[in-house]
Amino acid sequence: MSRTITPNELKTLLARDKDVVLLDIRRKNDYDADPVKVPGAAWYDPNQVAEWSAQLPRDKDTVLYCVRGGSVSNAVVDALRALGINARFIEGGIEGWKQAGEPTVAKA
Repeated sequence: MSRTITPNELKTLLARDKDVVLLDIRRKNDYDADPVKVPGAAWYDPNQVAEWSAQLPRDKDTVLYCVRGGSVSNAVVDALRALGINARFIEGGIEGWKQAGEPTVAKA
């Protein structure tokens, strides 16, 4: 399976399968600086993957994103895949998601 998913592919996946785990893994300062997130995403600190990864389901698709889909996303995908989690990241990160015209929601 590919390491990445395009915003359009994710939109299609979410439309047909609501059982996708969405993770916002932007660094805390980047997360705090942006008032929005991808709908349904939960924020997890990318520096603490070892602490939170055990609670992720192994039987579902896991899609994550950082700001632009670079080193943070790659490192977390590597860590999750090493644990047997079917993980990939949004190409272009949340910025790519926004540029594709996909919806965002205000963070609670």
